[in-house]
Amino acid sequence: MRIARFSIDGNVAFGAVEGGKPDELVLDIIKGIPFADFELSGTKVPLSKVRLLPPVLPNKVVAFGRNYAEHARELGNEVPDAPFAFFKPSTSVIGSGDEIQYPSFSEELHHEAELAVVIGRLCREVPRERVKDVILGYTCANDVTARDVQRREKQWARAKGFDTACPLGPWVETDLDPADLTIQLTVNGQQRQLGRTSEMIHPIEDLIVNISEAMTLLPGDVILTGTPAGVGPLAVGDEVSVSIEGIGTLTNKVVKRG
Repeated sequence: MRIARFSIDGNVAFGAVEGGKPDELVLDIIKGIPFADFELSGTKVPLSKVRLLPPVLPNKVVAFGRNYAEHARELGNEVPDAPFAFFKPSTSVIGSGDEIQYPSFSEELHHEAELAVVIGRLCREVPRERVKDVILGYTCANDVTARDVQRREKQWARAKGFDTACPLGPWVETDLDPADLTIQLTVNGQQRQLGRTSEMIHPIEDLIVNISEAMTLLPGDVILTGTPAGVGPLAVGDEVSVSIEGIGTLTNKVVKRG
């Protein structure tokens, strides 16, 4: 099931995305929330008539860096022996179609296409064999990074945590094997990144075991799993799209922060 979060006529709801062709997609409005038992209402609205929102509003976004060997090498970094985590605040999250605001304190903004994992239930100290039980589904993410700030400040809070630095969407796909999916990114239609999730150094199971050893994960929390090689600059006016096999496409435009 593809679960979207959307607004229509000033109201916010979740809906199941139905249909095949992009111009024929509809949303069957969900009774309740997707983190508990729910029913489909049977009330359907065309996707073209709503505004897609970030598919979840996470309490926290836990991101893992340098989880693809070629990406680590392209920036001159060593491949970490263990998962390497950092955070992006909830205020950095935007949805598909929202604008990425180029931060005034940076002159080198980069894109990073990533598979995002959405947590479906409260959990802590998750054993590896039960990781799938705590996952609601998967979505596309762009770990937008002020690369010059990241280099200059060493720690990554401002470089990766500024407002609009975490586009997510367009929806959550619940029925998906994430082990070997194509992940790609284009800027103005030109391909910049292309990889497969099977190239991760540390698979999703290891990432969730690692972070849940330290902290409780809440329904709606998001885990970013790292980016393949090919990261590069974004400029004001660029349209950047992350596409992941079996999920869909997340598209955002870069604008000057005003």
